[in-house]
Amino acid sequence: MKKVLSIVTVAALSAMFVACGPSKEEIEAREKAKQDSIAAVEKAKQDSIAAVEAENARLAEEAAAAEKAKADSTRVADSMANLKGGKKK
Repeated sequence: MKKVLSIVTVAALSAMFVACGPSKEEIEAREKAKQDSIAAVEKAKQDSIAAVEAENARLAEEAAAAEKAKADSTRVADSMANLKGGKKK
């Protein structure tokens, strides 16, 4: 009798555990939410990388423009010096 009662108790507890657990839809919804979260993080990561690359390109363009302005200024100064009779040493 004790064995039968033990088996019935274990079966009842097992049935309660399965019945109270998440349904297939709940498991799928949880997995979908997890995948959506991962996708959002990946998108944010890619957006961040793109922003850094754009900023680096902008800084490189500014540096190139400054270097060009410096070279132009030096060229103009040399031309002016040549017009005035050469550079004094």
